[in-house]
Amino acid sequence: MPNRRGFVKTAIGAVAGLWLQRQFRAAGFVSANDRPRVAAIGTGSRWCQKATGVQGPHGAAPGFGQFGDYIAVSDVDSQRMERAAGLVKEWSGVEPAQAGDYRAVLDDPKVDIVHISTPDHWHAKIAIEAMLAGKDVYCEKPMTLTIAEGQLISETCRRTGRIVQIGTQQRSDERFVKAIALIQAGRLGKLQRATCSIDGAPSSPEIPVAEAPKHLDWNRWLGPVPLADFRYLAGDNGETKSWSRCHYEFRWWYEYSGGKLTDWGAHHVDIATWGLGKTDTGPISINPVKVVHPVAFKDGYPTDPSRYNTATEFLIEARFADDIELVIRHDGGNGILFEGTEGRIFVNRGKLSGKPVEDLERNPLPSGALEQAYKGRPVTDHFRNFFESVRDRVEPISDVFSHHRALSTCHLAGIAARLNRKIEWDPARETIIGDAQAQSFIARDYRKGFEIELA
Repeated sequence: MPNRRGFVKTAIGAVAGLWLQRQFRAAGFVSANDRPRVAAIGTGSRWCQKATGVQGPHGAAPGFGQFGDYIAVSDVDSQRMERAAGLVKEWSGVEPAQAGDYRAVLDDPKVDIVHISTPDHWHAKIAIEAMLAGKDVYCEKPMTLTIAEGQLISETCRRTGRIVQIGTQQRSDERFVKAIALIQAGRLGKLQRATCSIDGAPSSPEIPVAEAPKHLDWNRWLGPVPLADFRYLAGDNGETKSWSRCHYEFRWWYEYSGGKLTDWGAHHVDIATWGLGKTDTGPISINPVKVVHPVAFKDGYPTDPSRYNTATEFLIEARFADDIELVIRHDGGNGILFEGTEGRIFVNRGKLSGKPVEDLERNPLPSGALEQAYKGRPVTDHFRNFFESVRDRVEPISDVFSHHRALSTCHLAGIAARLNRKIEWDPARETIIGDAQAQSFIARDYRKGFEIELA
């Protein structure tokens, strides 16, 4: 292990020393001294769709690269890692170091920032170890697989003082910020309810056991979670043109994710929690009014390992101590509906509507209202907000603490859905009340050899 890690560290250092200026430049991050050096850990479609072999427009890397320089890429899929390295070379003129083991980039002192785009079950381990290694972190959503991981990330962030931004980019979209500003200005009156419509999740046919491709280290892809057979079925499904337990499709397995509850839920429940003013607390009850799973469950665990298992349909009600309600549902138009005693507004990535919005023509928000909602800073690009926060050592707009609270509601909804019963939550102690079985889902054991390295 020391020889391997030392070799990759040397390679990264050499590349950093040769690094050329990127073709993308942004004000405040132009000179070499102003541009942090970044390592990408996980190079799938959320990092850049082209790295998966799909010529799609999606991915954070091109925007991220306006403010920092990628000097290393790491992935357990060597094919994706090589494509990612090629993209970085295409953008910058210099090929970055490549490391199949992410710990090599954490060991290197030249890496300032870690950009995490792995599957969900790896997020917490890498983020915590990166902070402990002195790195600032940009982590794609959802931040965690469990509530206990969120608690540990929050504790580590406080202790180390690192800057961590979560990829809930709606927080930097002016539509959503304006919705928050309207609420904070009292334009809806006393809030009563927020409804998050996040769409349903897919089901799958039976997916057979298959041999993992040679370019994929399946054992390391699984990492902290229990060993499982690699499963794959080719077909006209999604960006991977397949059903599987792996790339992209991992979202629909509770072993690695939380389905739509933590996929789109991480976005919309985050905004709802922000708007309701609940970023430092949580609900007191979570009631799964309706839940449909594509496979049978026993004691909260799926009984069929060959099919997707996250909830396909759901209506889940979370209630706070002041009787405000947060509803998560699979149907309705994708977005968030805020309702108060004086009006309602609907917001999603395409529109902000409702009478309080129409009333802005005659009664605009006071000067600085959007900046006040945006933690006292001008509303800007989500990546810029992160890099400026790194530069100025201030909390970014999508901080780990508020995201942990919002995502805890998503995780609690998932626990209630898996057990198909109402659960009571103590938001101060962050524990489930009177239900030992439900409480057992707050944390998960890590597979031997893949525990979080806290030293």
